[in-house]
Amino acid sequence: MNLPFTTGQFLAVFEEYNRSVWPMQIFLNLLGILAIVLAFRKIRHADKTIACILVFLWTWIGVAYHFAFFTSINPAAHVFAVLNVLQALIFLIFGVLRSRLTFRFRRDIYGITATLFVLYALIIYPVLGLFAGHIYPRSPTFGLPCPTTIFTLGVLLWTEASVPKVVLIIPFLWSLIGFTAAVTMGMREDYGLLIAGVASLVMIIWRDRRIRTPGDTVPHST
Repeated sequence: MNLPFTTGQFLAVFEEYNRSVWPMQIFLNLLGILAIVLAFRKIRHADKTIACILVFLWTWIGVAYHFAFFTSINPAAHVFAVLNVLQALIFLIFGVLRSRLTFRFRRDIYGITATLFVLYALIIYPVLGLFAGHIYPRSPTFGLPCPTTIFTLGVLLWTEASVPKVVLIIPFLWSLIGFTAAVTMGMREDYGLLIAGVASLVMIIWRDRRIRTPGDTVPHST
């Protein structure tokens, strides 16, 4: 895959972004933690709050990263920005306005896999990056495309009812795009993108085939 920028330029964009938005990274990580807590401890409006978190994260990626920084080395980032904002609108429509996304941790293969993905995005991802020599601020932090996509796919595995498949399209496409670029540039922490993308898509489609109506939930494991 031929890219219009070098690995050094790519990491330099991360450095510029991280220095410019600090301490926003702390807030973004807190949003991720809040989404996890709400999935484990259901309270009133938890589902819409999680959806709002996803809306914010994908808007942030599109505007604060792709448009504001990544366009400086990659013209395609303009398209990526639009797609990310579109994904934010999809979460707004289906998660906030139509209440079609409900989230809850379950002690089954879906809940456990989802937990592994969100923990990968928040904890394992930066650790792997550190071992790969991607030291802050020249490293992708949570709130940037790849770790946030893995996180999002994990959160979607926590859904209880059938997921509108349009919700999955852009995160899955980014898992393929990000993985391809990761191989080219040696971003080993992004290898989890492909696993998260394929596994989440297959598992959600398989699970939803067992759900008769949008309001049904996945049977609890015993």
